[in-house]
Amino acid sequence: MKHMLTLATLSLSLLPPAAMAETLNFANYMASTHPYVEGAFEPFAQAVQQGTEGALTVKLYNGGELGAGPVEQYSRVVDGVAELAVSLPGYTASQFPLTLTAELPGLLDEADGTRTLWQHLDVLAPDYRRVKLVGLWSSAENVLFTRAKPVRSLDDVKGMKIRVPSRNTGLLVEAWGATPVSMPVSEIYNALQTGVIDGAMIDGTAVNAFKLGEVANYITKGMKTTNSPFFILMNRDAYADLSPEQQQVIDEAGKQVSLDGQKVQLTVAEKGFADFAAAAGKEVITLTETEAAPFDAAAEKVTADAIAATEGGQAVADALKAQ
Repeated sequence: MKHMLTLATLSLSLLPPAAMAETLNFANYMASTHPYVEGAFEPFAQAVQQGTEGALTVKLYNGGELGAGPVEQYSRVVDGVAELAVSLPGYTASQFPLTLTAELPGLLDEADGTRTLWQHLDVLAPDYRRVKLVGLWSSAENVLFTRAKPVRSLDDVKGMKIRVPSRNTGLLVEAWGATPVSMPVSEIYNALQTGVIDGAMIDGTAVNAFKLGEVANYITKGMKTTNSPFFILMNRDAYADLSPEQQQVIDEAGKQVSLDGQKVQLTVAEKGFADFAAAAGKEVITLTETEAAPFDAAAEKVTADAIAATEGGQAVADALKAQ
């Protein structure tokens, strides 16, 4: 009997790894209440589990449970702290020069930017040598939130201190005559409330998702501006260890989470504008074509200069604009 138990135990220990469920930890710096969680990340996790018949499980760690803030998300994936992580390439700009070319004014249409990106992932591939790109989507356009001063003209923005999400948005703000201030999204609320900054460039989801509707009194939109792409990255070795069938599931779920991510972005941004406009003492300013013209002229120069300064940037721009 003892001999039979020993053989049974040995046979179990020799089962192939594929027969055992594996957990992929997903680092999300956003709160569990953020619209992305229910609208994109949880469906992604479900798709991976269902597509692999339970062999892979994606465990979401929301609210920075695996490390606070979005800036270190790339390192967390590279170092294997998490198998998966969501972030913005703008937080580690030096690693993603080609991807950040796509955020420049005039290169992506807000409505179908994600599909355009996925049609041209090949030109972005050099940015992802150290990680596996799982998801990539364009955001709603960045707009200008201001606390005390409405912005209706380029003169109004001159001299302001404005939070920016990326280097390219910083170049744009600088071209407007303002001072760009780089900071993570988690710090905008307090900085705007206390007057450390006068305004912030971010998309309309921030009205409710990051409660900027409480501390900003004006939103200015209607000018050519940047978008801030989001991505989901995976540890390269963790991806390589999967079977080809499991890799295919990850790939397909990654494309779908990208489409879901953009859908969440656009839907929540529009609701944010509506909620903001309906609140007492708040105003959404939509510039006329004439009012936007000086902003747009500055944006066109920023785009041209940034493309020229980025190795491979022109190829990316040409591919995206060909749509």
